[in-house]
Amino acid sequence: MRVASAVRPRLARAAAVVGPQLARVPRTPAARTWQYAAGAATAGLALAAGVVTVAGPWDATGQRTAERERAVALERPGGADHGGTGGSGDSDGSGDLGGSGGSGTEAGAPRPAPSAPSVLAGLGGTTDTVSAGKTPPGGQALADVLEPLLGAPALGGTRTAAVVDMSTGKRLYGTGTGKALTPASTTKIATAVAALSALGADHRLTTRAALEADTGELILVGGGDPTLTARPEFGGDWASLRVLADDTAAALKKRGIDKIILSYDNTLFAGPALHPVGVNENLAPVSALSADEGRTDKSVSGPATRVGDPAAAAARTFADLLKKAGIRTTAPGPSKATSRAETLATVTSPPLSALVERMLTNSDNDIAEALARQTALASGRPASFDGGAKAIAAQLTRLGLPMSGASFHDGSGLDRNDRLTANLLTALLVKAADPARPGLRPVLTGLPVAGFTGTLATRYTDGGGGADSAAGVVRAKTGTLTGVNTLAGTVVDADGHLLAFAFLASGTTDPLQAQAALDRTATALAGCGCG
Repeated sequence: MRVASAVRPRLARAAAVVGPQLARVPRTPAARTWQYAAGAATAGLALAAGVVTVAGPWDATGQRTAERERAVALERPGGADHGGTGGSGDSDGSGDLGGSGGSGTEAGAPRPAPSAPSVLAGLGGTTDTVSAGKTPPGGQALADVLEPLLGAPALGGTRTAAVVDMSTGKRLYGTGTGKALTPASTTKIATAVAALSALGADHRLTTRAALEADTGELILVGGGDPTLTARPEFGGDWASLRVLADDTAAALKKRGIDKIILSYDNTLFAGPALHPVGVNENLAPVSALSADEGRTDKSVSGPATRVGDPAAAAARTFADLLKKAGIRTTAPGPSKATSRAETLATVTSPPLSALVERMLTNSDNDIAEALARQTALASGRPASFDGGAKAIAAQLTRLGLPMSGASFHDGSGLDRNDRLTANLLTALLVKAADPARPGLRPVLTGLPVAGFTGTLATRYTDGGGGADSAAGVVRAKTGTLTGVNTLAGTVVDADGHLLAFAFLASGTTDPLQAQAALDRTATALAGCGCG
């Protein structure tokens, strides 16, 4: 019960360090009411900017700058509607916010939010602050906490682990840190770092409709956007095939055209479209042109039956949408747009930062493989499984990361021949928190939040006083293949230190038991005042 009492009060603090963007992906109605309430509080506290305060803005839109201004406002005493002393709330591990004085508003400064009682204090009874002068955990005390849990039979015959202080990069605990194991979906952390490094957090992917003047052919040109959607309910944030059809129809009508030959260009990507694992509900054939990831149902994440040819399916949908807009077309077939083709209309994806967050939160294999190919293109390599894997390795090597033993064969981690070390996974997380590389911050903000978002939404929620004690505190990328279970992410310990961890297990026989064992280990790390 010591872990439970130690972890719960730090929900707010962990949220403040690397707050997620929770509103990007539609939520399912199965989520619990208390999770939404606490999730909203967590998202609000995230704007108090732990990592953001250190690192500054990472994109050109000023989003992170706005968050910094919000953090400054929160540090002022009182609230916009209250005078007197301000309340205290631990924001980033450096002490209490608030103080004494007036309303805290100043001419020209961001206006602070109204003061309110702590929402999260009830989870642990009282709020607390980071203990001044506490050293990071380490040595035998940390080993005594972790090793019995890592020795659980559920974790199979081979397991490795590393724990690193995010502020210094110093390793605090390790076992087999240099031993390369199958990482499963924790590979996506590497893919995210490589893609952001190669392309930049602001990079967007464009799908366009082009008119060939010589042949009068309309070509739908895929730009490799894995989030292109044809669904009316998701046409706001993500690039919409419906919008593209409407804009294309309007451009054609201005030219007096109401019937046209329709083709599609899927040539941006190279190599085999089918992953080496074969037909799989976790991944569509990789295509530079696809709509809704080739899903044949209404799902937005997780396994689903996929179409065999995403590009042809997207083009048929585009033809249907053009027909509704008053443009008749032929049955679409494959083609390649020439350099002389006139672009009639375009739609662009959200910035790469948003794609990375969605990929990590939902463990989205389709986005992962698309980003691996985009990384290859940016690196001058063929946009194939092999080219993407080599580009990822090259980008990480260029960043000076420890690549000994690492081997990439895809971007998603579905390939069992992938190999990563606990040493590399923690180094990737530390690199993502580097103040000198704010463009990598989506790697942290996209990590699933225990008990709240993505692939951790249903973990840490058993209500039994065990792993559930770290709900909202652990933020980590999951990984699961037959016989493989992994977990890598960040946590704030009992003394307020931000830690990166990676746990890899091979030879597991019961995935649920193995997941529970990893969750208990991460929870123990969160509750450890081992400094």
